Amino acid sequence: MNNIVMKTIVPIILLMGAGFFSRNRGILKPGDERVLSGYVYYFALPALFLVNMSETDFTGETLRFILAGIIPVFVMLIIFIVIYFIFRLSRNTLYLLILSTIFGSTAFFGIPFVMFAFPTRQGEHLAILSAASISIVGVTISILVLELYRLEQSTIWEGVKRLAKRLSRNPLIISILCGILLSLMGIKIPSPLSTSLHMLGGTTATVAIFMLGVFLYGRRYTNIAQAFKLSLLRILFLPTVALLTTKFFMLPKMENSILVLMHGMPVAISMIILSERYDFYKETIASLILISSLAAGLYLNLWLMVLGHH
Repeated sequence: MNNIVMKTIVPIILLMGAGFFSRNRGILKPGDERVLSGYVYYFALPALFLVNMSETDFTGETLRFILAGIIPVFVMLIIFIVIYFIFRLSRNTLYLLILSTIFGSTAFFGIPFVMFAFPTRQGEHLAILSAASISIVGVTISILVLELYRLEQSTIWEGVKRLAKRLSRNPLIISILCGILLSLMGIKIPSPLSTSLHMLGGTTATVAIFMLGVFLYGRRYTNIAQAFKLSLLRILFLPTVALLTTKFFMLPKMENSILVLMHGMPVAISMIILSERYDFYKETIASLILISSLAAGLYLNLWLMVLGHH
């Protein structure tokens, strides 16, 4: 267990601490986190997704892994809808439950954590493959929910058009789909370009975790009790659904572990930006991200223990 802690918690704490310290000491100024976020979002992650997806062989085993990764999201979605009708919840409560669960930081936090926990080429590849497939589903559902939340001032058709427009411009989705297309067409990225993309993508883990520390500094956090309850959806319930799903698909131990961990990642940092843009429970979402991010080092390692990685 001590070895796992050294490989996961310590690097994350040090990198987040460095980011937090940089803001505390004025080395980075308010708003500088947007530069780091823009770099990871528009350059590092798309490069990582593009080159790795293009090098993936989409065999039956690969598709089974992808399917096992996205099913838990739809299972939770169905559970929330059933609860909504049975207990007659408000629509806003339903939307908050969905967004607190569906949109996890599989890329910004998940890929680095898995790479620290499983420092092998296979571990990195599975982390990227799971993050890519889960992200497409999570991002699509999240933006759809936020557009539905905004429909009070617009029509359904306008909401659908905005959704399609946002998805068509999302650099992560574009890079994933381009990588899949290259793989299916059997087109190999030229070596010099592939090397550059690997180098660019290789900076994702370090910059993303450092940026998280910068991002969390100086924000307003309220509704802590409610945020803690909501955080249990990603800390406990979604990973449990993922564990049951992977057992059903009888995946190998590493694949099983990585999918469970990915579904337990903190709420995505991007939710802060989206909640502000849509004026959707801004303080609660910020507190939710704070709690899930700070607790991740502990509960993700507990999940590693449950999964048999002592």
